[in-house]
Amino acid sequence: MRTAIELAHNGPAGGVNPRVGCVILDPDGTVIAEGWHRGVGTAHAEVDALSKLAESGARGATAVVTLEPCNHTGHTGPCSEALIAAGVTRVVYAVSDPGHASGGGAARLRAAGVEVIDGVQADEVEDFLEDWLTAARLGRPRITVKWASSLDGRAAAADGTSRWITGAAARQRVHEQRKASDAIVVGTGTVLADDPSLTARGDAGELLATQPTPVVVGMRAIPKDAAVFRHPHPVLFEGTHDVAEVVRDLHARGFRRVYVEGGPTLASAFIAAGLVDEYAIYLAPTLLGGSRLALGDIGVGTIGEQRRLRIRSVENLGVDLFVSAVPEHVTPEGD
Repeated sequence: MRTAIELAHNGPAGGVNPRVGCVILDPDGTVIAEGWHRGVGTAHAEVDALSKLAESGARGATAVVTLEPCNHTGHTGPCSEALIAAGVTRVVYAVSDPGHASGGGAARLRAAGVEVIDGVQADEVEDFLEDWLTAARLGRPRITVKWASSLDGRAAAADGTSRWITGAAARQRVHEQRKASDAIVVGTGTVLADDPSLTARGDAGELLATQPTPVVVGMRAIPKDAAVFRHPHPVLFEGTHDVAEVVRDLHARGFRRVYVEGGPTLASAFIAAGLVDEYAIYLAPTLLGGSRLALGDIGVGTIGEQRRLRIRSVENLGVDLFVSAVPEHVTPEGD
């Protein structure tokens, strides 16, 4: 299974399909084929591995795969049927497929007399597939809300200036998180106030090879010379204040990892709507005072309504702190 996980890393991190790896063993336990999924429209990991064997080469074999074999026809046929047709007699997988259409492969295999073992290295694969599994289970992208603030919770000084609250190390981590996201979301207020480029950049300011799609939410017009228009990807405008509507549209467009970067009004709206899976909070050792809070109204009217978080990690980034947290009801995968 660890080899299957390593193979899965070869697949593309972005897109609507999960990264999956497969190892096929002969009856003596010798590895006879390996495969992984290379993206939409390509062979799934199991079929990729089977394709490397002669027609009867998988008779009596065991297939070890990171995700439950699919049981539906999409761009390709069902992997459950491919394994049955190949004569595989045992399938071992880590995590069940939560998809309404694609799930059910284990039941199909068992019905055909194939031995099925599940849950092997499940925690590790849950962590690896966290973004995709969230999208599959909830029917929406996995959403991270980020903000940077002073220790007293201010995102800007009294005059609205906010560059820079945090130092270079913290800002570079943000660029790494942008790179790992399918879309980066801000409100029109942030575009008008800060004129961000919303790109992912390296230490020297160079554009990284992978860039998130910039998404601007709100009804206000932004200047035609705004920096966001120089982004490598076209700007996606969401002309609404309904964040649930925004999330539905992003999911329909195939985005599975969404990074909400600002500002306070937009971040608060996502939190109030219960649409946050992870918080990326950067704290600078400084005090600003005033009314420019990192968050506004999130629907907490009394202490009993507080939105408690579970801290996943705290990390020193130069002089700043990076706090990763999740809503308390969510079990941090891989912890």
